[in-house]
Amino acid sequence: MNIQQLTLYPVKSLQGIDVAAAQLTPQGLAHDRHWMWVDEHQRFVTQRQLPALARIQVTLTDQALVLSHPRAGSIDIPLEAPEGKIRLVTVWSDHCKALAERQAVSDWLLEALGEQARGLTLVRFAEGFTRHVEADFMQGEVADTRFADGYPFLVTTTASLDALNQALEAGGHSPVPMARFRPNLVIDGASAWEENAWKTIELDGGAVRWTLRKPCKRCKIITVDQREGVIPVPAEPLATLVKMATQPGLKGAHFGQNATLDVGAGATIRVGDAVTGRPR
Repeated sequence: MNIQQLTLYPVKSLQGIDVAAAQLTPQGLAHDRHWMWVDEHQRFVTQRQLPALARIQVTLTDQALVLSHPRAGSIDIPLEAPEGKIRLVTVWSDHCKALAERQAVSDWLLEALGEQARGLTLVRFAEGFTRHVEADFMQGEVADTRFADGYPFLVTTTASLDALNQALEAGGHSPVPMARFRPNLVIDGASAWEENAWKTIELDGGAVRWTLRKPCKRCKIITVDQREGVIPVPAEPLATLVKMATQPGLKGAHFGQNATLDVGAGATIRVGDAVTGRPR
């Protein structure tokens, strides 16, 4: 098996960046989910509330995060942290320390997406703050993440996507691309749903190792067309995943595995790297 795709998402719920190589940190791929949008109550805003966020393109330079949209052009956000007071923002039930980007970024988003984006602010994760992963699936171990929903890495496989798309087509629906699921690591060469049996995945004889902690329960975001920023009708593949029951005994739709990094912080991984899945 090997890594077919590496994707990082500097801004939560905006477009991802496919990369040939990425540096590993305990909190995820470098720069992953380092920024997010919050509303006037400092609550996180994603494609669940605003599917049009999917249309915002993201690039990284040595100096800046660059956001682009056909209606508003582009805006640069320096990688150097802005001055200002730390604010508390929420991701689900977690309270995180963050720094707000300048008002011009909010004005740019309003121009890009219109009134539905009024009152939103881009914030970045405050350096030195630790947001712990839920303890329930950590078996006494400890890990932390940034603005991801709950875990620093999401792992999927091409074979499982193929199996899902076969079921979609059999039901008269269009297949969906992997982008619907917003993974960090996509693994090729496994059999469908094989990832559900893995305890760990390793590179370089164990020099890099992740533990798969929890099946990823999916929400309405996987129904959002990631190019158009809209939810097509019918809203698939959520209903088909529920019917497939990829995680027997668990309710809802599941696709992919949430993971934490055990060994290898600071290492660089690359598309094409061979990986090994170790069973539970």
